[in-house]
Amino acid sequence: MLILATLIAVLALIEGINTGAVFWIWAIVMIVALIRPPLVERIVVPSREEPQPIDPEVLLRMVFAGLAALDIPVLIIDREASVLVQNAAVEKAFGAFPAGAHISSKLRSPGLLDMVRETIATNTPNQIEHSERLPSERVYIVRIAPVELPEADVETGFFLLSFRDISELRHIDRMRSDFVANASHELRTPLASLRGFIETIQGPAKADPKAQQRFLGIMLDQTTRMSRLVDDLLSLSRLELKSHIAPDQKVDLVPLLGHVRDSLLPLAGDLDVTINLHMPAGKVEVLGDRDELVQVFENLMENACKYGQEGKAVEVTLLNEPGQAVEVVVSDSGPGIPAEHVPRLTERFYRVNVEDSRSKKGTGLGLAIVKHILTRHRARLIVKSEVGKGTDFTVRF
Repeated sequence: MLILATLIAVLALIEGINTGAVFWIWAIVMIVALIRPPLVERIVVPSREEPQPIDPEVLLRMVFAGLAALDIPVLIIDREASVLVQNAAVEKAFGAFPAGAHISSKLRSPGLLDMVRETIATNTPNQIEHSERLPSERVYIVRIAPVELPEADVETGFFLLSFRDISELRHIDRMRSDFVANASHELRTPLASLRGFIETIQGPAKADPKAQQRFLGIMLDQTTRMSRLVDDLLSLSRLELKSHIAPDQKVDLVPLLGHVRDSLLPLAGDLDVTINLHMPAGKVEVLGDRDELVQVFENLMENACKYGQEGKAVEVTLLNEPGQAVEVVVSDSGPGIPAEHVPRLTERFYRVNVEDSRSKKGTGLGLAIVKHILTRHRARLIVKSEVGKGTDFTVRF
C-alpha cells in the first residue's frame, strides 16, 4: 500500500497537480492502508492440498438420485436381497416393488435368484440372460455388482442390479430365421407354378393364344398371392419389433367398427353375407392404435364373411358393461371349427383346411397378426366354436 501511495503522488506531480494536493492524496491513501487489511491478505489463494473424501452417506444419496434419471431398470438391494432403491424404469418394466420387499416378490426366475445369492456371498460381479413372458415377452441381460465407495476400507453391503433390454435383438434374429423358413415354404408352390406355366407358354402353348390367356390369368393370381404373403410377413415383423410398447391414445370403438363394416360391404355383398352391428349408446373408448385396431377387426370380420358364408350373417357386438372389460364379439353361423384346431389358430401359417384357405386367398398369417396387435394392446383374443353352429371371436380389452 505504501508503494501504491508513492506511485499516486509521483503521477500527480507529473500531471502538474500542486504540492499541497499531492500531500493530501498521499495522506488519504496511507490512512486507508492503516484501517483496512492489506490487499494481498484478502486474495484467496487456491489450495494445493488433496480434496477431502466425501462422506459415504452423502455419496450414496448422490448415487440414489442419479439412478432415478436412468432409462434402464436399476435396483439397489442389501445383503438380504431386499429392495432399497428402485427407479421409474423398474416400475414400468416389472411394477413397483413394495418398500423393503425381497426381489423374489416380482422376479421369480431361479437362475436370476441364484446369481444374486452367489454375488452376495462372494462379493463379485455376475450377469445372466433373463426372460419375462408377461405382459409381453422381454429379454434382458441382468448384471449385479457390489457398490464400492472410493477410499472406503469396508464393504457397503449394497448391490446394484441392472437390466439391459436386448428384446429387439432377439426379435430380429428370430424374425430372420422365421422369415427364411416360412417364406421359402410358402413361396415354393407359387414359384413352381409360375415356372411351369412360363415353360408351357414358351413351348407347347407357344402358338395357342387361348391357352396363353388362361395361363396368364393363373400366373397373375399366383403373383398376387405372393405379394399378399410378403406384405403380411413384413406387417408381422413390424408388429413384433414394437410389441412391448403399449399404445397410449384413446380410440372410440363405435365409429371404428362402423368404418370397418362399411369398408367390407362390397366383399359381403359378393358373398351374399350381411354384417350387423350391435352398439351401445355413446362413446366406448380404449387405449390403442387406431390403424392397428382397424386391421384387427377387418381381419376378424373378413374371416367371418369368408368362412362363415353359409350362415348368411355376421354379428358384431360391442359390450361395455359397468365394472366389466370392454369386449367386441364377431360371430358367424358357419360350419364351425373342430376343437383340436382352436388352440393353434393364431400360429403362423396354420390352416384348418389348407385348400379352402388358399381358395379364399388366405395367407395363414391373418390371426397371427391379430394376436400380435392385441398383445401390444394388452388385450386378449378368445375363440369359441362348435361344429355346425358357428364361431365367436371375442376381443377383450
